[in-house]
Amino acid sequence: MRDSASEVADITQAIHLCIDMQNIFAPGGLWATPWMERVLPAIVSIVSRHQARTIFTRFITPQDPEDRPGQWRSYFHRWREATRNRLPPSALELVPALNKFVPPAAIIDKPAYSAFSNPALATLLVDKNVGTVVISGAETDVCVLSTVLSAVDLGFRVVIVEDALCSSSDVGHDALMTMYRTRFHGQVDLMTAEELSEFWHE
Repeated sequence: MRDSASEVADITQAIHLCIDMQNIFAPGGLWATPWMERVLPAIVSIVSRHQARTIFTRFITPQDPEDRPGQWRSYFHRWREATRNRLPPSALELVPALNKFVPPAAIIDKPAYSAFSNPALATLLVDKNVGTVVISGAETDVCVLSTVLSAVDLGFRVVIVEDALCSSSDVGHDALMTMYRTRFHGQVDLMTAEELSEFWHE
């Protein structure tokens, strides 16, 4: 059960971190997330209200599997079609409905699941005196999960916009929603895009 509205603190000093809403994950993409289109309007509504306080991440694949260490190398041998030697450059761009907001929205590229795998992100948030990260995007149980846990470890308050997340696994998505509600009380809040508009005061 979500905390009641009276128990959720107003959101201030926040950044909207929108994870990996790229063409490669859109319908027709190599790693298509079937219900990305369903959550896109909610994400667009958030970005349109907070353009200058939105940071989009992009998962950037290696030029060649040998460019990555350890198990990532094995991963990209399996997914060689996703390497930049094989992939059309447009596949790694943001979907058009979101790309139009850049600028004033910013983009940070990352080599791994977590947005914080690019150290520049944490530095940027600290420099901007950010206390809360509002998270949307793809996928709930992979890159979003990794980003949420990194943000919690770094001490940020995390607000997950539950109708602005998508996954290719309904089971994985539902499991993560349950985990956030039951295991991260006090560090992670879940709310809808409509509720976010009520609580986020820049």
